Amino acid sequence: MKQIALALLCALPMLGLGQSSALTTQLYDTYENYKEGSIGKRRIKRADIQPLIATYSSNPKFKVSTVGRSIGGKELSLISLGTGDVNVFLWSQMHGDEPTATQAIFDILNFFDSKDFKEEKEAILSNLSIHFLPMLNPDGAELFQRRNLLGIDINRDALRLQSPESKTLKRVRDSLAADFGFNLHDQSTYYNAERTDKPATISYLAPAYNYEKDINEVRGNAMKIIVFMNSILQKYAPGQVGRYNDDFEPRAFGDNIQKWGTSTILIESGGYPNDTEKQEIRKLNYVSILSAIYTIAKQNYKEIAIGEYEKIPENDRKLFDLKITNASYNLMGNSYKIDVGIHQVEVDYADHNSFWYSSRILDQGDLSTYYGYETLDATGYTLKQATAYPKTLNTLNEVQSLDFGQLLKDGHAYVRMSTIPAKQLNSPFPVHLIGANYKIPELKLQPGINPTFFLEKDGRLEYAVINGFLVNLSQSNIEVPNGMIYK
Repeated sequence: MKQIALALLCALPMLGLGQSSALTTQLYDTYENYKEGSIGKRRIKRADIQPLIATYSSNPKFKVSTVGRSIGGKELSLISLGTGDVNVFLWSQMHGDEPTATQAIFDILNFFDSKDFKEEKEAILSNLSIHFLPMLNPDGAELFQRRNLLGIDINRDALRLQSPESKTLKRVRDSLAADFGFNLHDQSTYYNAERTDKPATISYLAPAYNYEKDINEVRGNAMKIIVFMNSILQKYAPGQVGRYNDDFEPRAFGDNIQKWGTSTILIESGGYPNDTEKQEIRKLNYVSILSAIYTIAKQNYKEIAIGEYEKIPENDRKLFDLKITNASYNLMGNSYKIDVGIHQVEVDYADHNSFWYSSRILDQGDLSTYYGYETLDATGYTLKQATAYPKTLNTLNEVQSLDFGQLLKDGHAYVRMSTIPAKQLNSPFPVHLIGANYKIPELKLQPGINPTFFLEKDGRLEYAVINGFLVNLSQSNIEVPNGMIYK
């Protein structure tokens, strides 16, 4: 994969794309100048972007139109700029819990509103008319959920057009007769580039427009743009690009928009190490999308070989947040070697503005064909039962005063309380809180349980796994976002 990417990068000047590649470097290096700081978390709402849209409404560089409303009555806005004959249409957050590209759109708008890159912007805006429809599913965004208030997946409503959001998307696409379309999504962070331990940080698809997966000029142009964007991303996330399976889905918007004559590029933002809020991935969206827009304006993408598209590795789904390998596990008097794959599952608070973790063992056994964002080779280690701190405490302040590092070294992952506050959803500490009469279950590994145990070597506890997070007991830094509560 790396060799392919390097070869393509070397070929860029020959293809007339050297100027685009140079622009990409500048975009990456100057990104912080244009990043919209008011929307720095994933759980953004329509109310968060409304002031930004209002600002562009009063800016003569932009045209802002209300093109529809969601089921819940929230405005769907189209932000346009440029005077060119080629129409480029970008829409984001069709799924309410997929906001990375929405954030990147406002970074891109800040770029166009700046006084920098005059020559490049002139080339773009004189040749293209660019239209952004950010947050197509604002009701879903409000609840940080995939579906809209009708309970349907908007991306499976291209035929029936039952929801107003779907009707708006179709109407805008048709009214623009868009030449290029960017269908912007987030995908699971557990996707990896096929047969590698690299997360699929960005995945692409030029959707098929029929069951035969034919390639006409419209789809071919989308493939060429994807090849170019992949070459850009290999500079900053080498080996971390995937390609979606292109089986035709007759209900999907991407497939139909391709069928309707718009060269459609699906972009999915996945995972990146230590990037919980996907801000590095947001930056990669900004850089790659702007670079693609520039390439479309210059029309030099046309020289790219379509055959390079198939060389991008397919998406796979074989990543865990934490993978523990080769651990010894005692069960019914026998010792077994076992791997454990853990997902650190996010649970939203009621306001859907933030979250806590309720982790789960997803799989166990031989996981040698799987990978982890974090991996511990536990050869020589034995899984051990976690115990409770011997004293019963009365208040959260008392719990706060404990030496958690020492507790864990002593094998205590639970703290018993006489009364746990009724409104407390999770433990704000790196240990679990348990009720006065709660009985800690015997350690019995199985998919679905919360992963809490210790790893012992030569009679000494060296690691703890608390709510799916690995703690090295030889270090003073304990990074467990939260524990659980068991009443």
